Amino acid sequence: MISIQKMVIPTIKKSLLAITLAGILARLMLESTMAQNCGCASGFCCSKYGYCGTSLIYCGTGCQSGPCSSSANNGVVVSNIVTQAFFDGIISQAASSCAGKSFYTRDAFLQALESYTSFGTTGTTDDSKREIAAFFAHVTHGTDHFCYIEEINGSSMNYCDATNTQYPCVAGKGYYGRGPLQLAWNYNYGAAGKSIGFDGLQYPETVANDVVISFKASLWFWMNYCHSIITSGKGFGATIQAINGANECNGKNTPQMQNRVKYYKDYCTQFNVSPGDQLNC
Repeated sequence: MISIQKMVIPTIKKSLLAITLAGILARLMLESTMAQNCGCASGFCCSKYGYCGTSLIYCGTGCQSGPCSSSANNGVVVSNIVTQAFFDGIISQAASSCAGKSFYTRDAFLQALESYTSFGTTGTTDDSKREIAAFFAHVTHGTDHFCYIEEINGSSMNYCDATNTQYPCVAGKGYYGRGPLQLAWNYNYGAAGKSIGFDGLQYPETVANDVVISFKASLWFWMNYCHSIITSGKGFGATIQAINGANECNGKNTPQMQNRVKYYKDYCTQFNVSPGDQLNC
């Protein structure tokens, strides 16, 4: 006869094992939600939790960047919204002497976009339009209508975080703002370069010399730091906080903040979509 004790002990062990596994899974899920910066290598997807991989778990629903599965998209075709007329409407306002006038092109943006297929294709159609409007509002403000490729007096700025040992600064290299969203800091250049496929620490100037990489660097930053903010309905103001909150939010430089909001509202009007709430930061 099998004793009751012998029958109960295996059951208890199984229950404890199940509880332990559930705890580990919960911890992993929590850690996943805390991950913000993928820095994935070329060909890998950045999952909705911020991790790199190639399976549907990474490239499916919520995929932030990389060769995301079309099943994660809502059917919006970004090129139908970012038309040549829309792009020209921005860059045409830059003076003919601007370096960016002969550098930035819509074709380069669309080519870069192939690596970030969740941009402008997440949520509802209105969500997509707001995200596209938000991105180009920041681009317009940061580059003055695609006039600037590099930050004004950027070479005199120190954007080296010496405490970051993962992406250490290279002597003689400047990590000041470059590209449509003015990518800055060594840790962003390092992570963006790793994801895109160039040495961002050794050759940060690539972002100012290769127009496709320039757009890719800005889209990389957007997908890692702003995409989930705007698509989750937190409002345009939260993207200002993510991009330059330390200098513009909470009354620090209200005119600059309002300039971004002005462009955002203008582009939302052009796209025939409400800008939503929470526009300021």
